[in-house]
Amino acid sequence: MHFRHRFPFAAALWLAAFLFCAPAVHAQAQAAPPSLDNATCLSCHDGKKSKLEVAGVAGKPRALHPVEPDKFSKSVHAKMQCVACHTDITDNADKANAHAKATSAPLKKVDCASCHQDLWDQAQKQGKAAERPGLAAVAKNVQAYGKSFHARPNADDKTKANATCDNCHDTHSFNVPARTSPEYQQWRMSISQTCGTDCHTDQLDAYKDSVHGKANDKNKDAKAAVCTDCHSAHSVANTTGDPFKLAISSNCGSCHKEQLDSYKATYHGSITTLGYSYTAKCYNCHGSHEILKVNDPKSTVHPDNRMKTCASCHNPKKGLADPPPGFASFLPHGHAHNFARYPQIWIAFQMMAGLLVGTFGFFWLHTALWFYREYQDRKAHGGDRRVRLDEVPVELRGKHIMRFSPIWRIAHLLFALSLMVLTLTGMPLFYPDVPWASTVMHLLGGPKVAGLIHRTSAVIFAGVFFWHLLYVALRIARNWKTFRFFGPDSLIPNLQDLWDIVAMFKWFFGKGPRPVFDRWTYWEKFDYWAPFWGVTIIGVSGLVMWLPGFFGAFLPGWVFNVAAIFHGEEAFLAVVFLFTVHFFNNHFRPDKFPVEVAMFTGTLSLEHFRREHALEYERLVASGELQGRLVDAPSAAKVTASKALAFVLIVVGLTLLTLVGVGFFSGM
Repeated sequence: MHFRHRFPFAAALWLAAFLFCAPAVHAQAQAAPPSLDNATCLSCHDGKKSKLEVAGVAGKPRALHPVEPDKFSKSVHAKMQCVACHTDITDNADKANAHAKATSAPLKKVDCASCHQDLWDQAQKQGKAAERPGLAAVAKNVQAYGKSFHARPNADDKTKANATCDNCHDTHSFNVPARTSPEYQQWRMSISQTCGTDCHTDQLDAYKDSVHGKANDKNKDAKAAVCTDCHSAHSVANTTGDPFKLAISSNCGSCHKEQLDSYKATYHGSITTLGYSYTAKCYNCHGSHEILKVNDPKSTVHPDNRMKTCASCHNPKKGLADPPPGFASFLPHGHAHNFARYPQIWIAFQMMAGLLVGTFGFFWLHTALWFYREYQDRKAHGGDRRVRLDEVPVELRGKHIMRFSPIWRIAHLLFALSLMVLTLTGMPLFYPDVPWASTVMHLLGGPKVAGLIHRTSAVIFAGVFFWHLLYVALRIARNWKTFRFFGPDSLIPNLQDLWDIVAMFKWFFGKGPRPVFDRWTYWEKFDYWAPFWGVTIIGVSGLVMWLPGFFGAFLPGWVFNVAAIFHGEEAFLAVVFLFTVHFFNNHFRPDKFPVEVAMFTGTLSLEHFRREHALEYERLVASGELQGRLVDAPSAAKVTASKALAFVLIVVGLTLLTLVGVGFFSGM
């Protein structure tokens, strides 16, 4: 049958079906309530309706926060449905009864953190974590918030946290603009207002009048510090706790890098960098929210107010003496790179830098050339040492000559041990940033215990030095008539030492024979006299820093800055010189390697003595004094013990040298 003949029949069937089903469809339409989409919610929550209230704490009505549709449409949550977060609202019979459930109990607080954590967990399970970097950042912030001071129960209402996400972020209009956009600058400058308006009102008032607040509010400087720069955004810590105290200086330093670097160079900063919170931080001197410029008469660091500021920590109640007048002119941020501003510090640093460069430049070159020449000579002798038995008469072979008396050996050992302990306890303050520094300080028992050990070792170090001066003075006094200050037995440098240096360098370059020496070589004399300036510089500067109350009473404050430079740089010179040049001269030379024990046994083999001090040997033979100074060789047990002791000291010294090297190169 043709289509047009069939149409009336099909139409009749459709009409019958419609008439049959219409009542059911109508009934279903009546039963299905309108969907609670955002448009439905915003029809009431658009801020234009009359005041909406729900039950709050203790049944008191609580006004609902209005939602502005324009702002919500631009927020990060714009594509979400209201009921996705407000899950309590399930009764969708009609608008009037949409909150029927809430009449019997307050609505459940929206948990932003759990929602975002769930989304991140899902992304990880689905293998899409790399595609959701924004979600990863939020999850990280959520975890930080969970450990923060804001997440703790409020003191007044334990059912609430100190602050939740929506206290800082208006969840209905939240949108962090791109960092490169002008909108971001505006948003950043509003942060302090957000923190202070409802919660931290006193802090906001102080901040507004501070140098940061004025730059932010009046000068519209988006780079000026806001709350989150110092307190962070999500990991806000209790300001009385150690984590905050240890982090605050670095937070300040994110803007004030030069000041942070100079602060770290002070005792206060070194202790903080090592992980101990009891020394002064930025806010102890400058204040916290009320920071003012230094030249402002109200500033806590203004010259007229500094003594009062120092006294807030330096007072008997805190176990410290009252600050002396010199503290007022101390330069807490002084550094050696600005002569116009810090001339004393600049001059002190240049002096020490010149001393280091000159000393190491000469002696490291001397060491390298000496090693090369002595190694070549040893190869020429078939690898044997240059000390040979045929260099002394047959009847004297196996004999030793007394070189160092027991009292000198004890003094040397005490000097070495105290210097090593001084290095171990002092260098963590010199290089507080390197990983080993905090570990060493912890093993020592902390800065206070380490300081006590350091000062005790310093007293021993200085005691050995002054005992030596007294001993030498008495010995010279007893032999006043025969002692020659520039004679062969004297350690005072003379013109011959200069000729010996020239002859030594000629030998280095193959331009002359190896020079011969008397009782004391020029490098031994340098080893002897170096402690005189070293102990003087280290000792005096250390004493100034040890007793700041005494010296600050009559010396200007910049003396402490200079003392710190002298103390640290001279200590560096002593450590590096002793554990490189001194170790080479006495232990690592090819003719002496691996260890020399004369300073521990007190004697030298006659063959060794003949080779190293030929002029003295010949002089003693000619005068007939040699026989009177000969002794038997030390026992095997004594030699073994001496080698063990020397080996331990060398290992400790090289370990300390390595730590210092790591610290030095990590700061470059």
